Amino acid sequence: QVQLVESGGGLVQAGGSLRLSCAGSGRTFSRYAMGWFRQAPGKEREFVATISGSGGSTAYADSVKGRFTISRDNAKNTVYLQMSSLKPEDTAVYYCAQRSTSFYSLVARDYDYWGQGTQVTVSS
Repeated sequence: QVQLVESGGGLVQAGGSLRLSCAGSGRTFSRYAMGWFRQAPGKEREFVATISGSGGSTAYADSVKGRFTISRDNAKNTVYLQMSSLKPEDTAVYYCAQRSTSFYSLVARDYDYWGQGTQVTVSS
């Protein structure tokens, strides 16, 4: 049974930083691409960042490019999202997700497993 557990969310002031973690279990972590998505109140879930199974390829939403960095440690079965220069509009519940292929995707429906989410709140 695949499980994804996010951690690291919290309250931070604008301009600050947070690092989210997502620990996976249930199957061989390194075989599968991972993604981060977020959902703000009253808005649809949106893509944030994605990384291939090996970690060699990444992609970002334009809104976070240059501020967020996705990475993974396959030995620890964990994917990270380092968030810097945070803005109030980054406030959302952040979800990690896993595909059933090593190729990354920017599309939520391409992901088969989802974590429960972690709240990130950026105050102005």
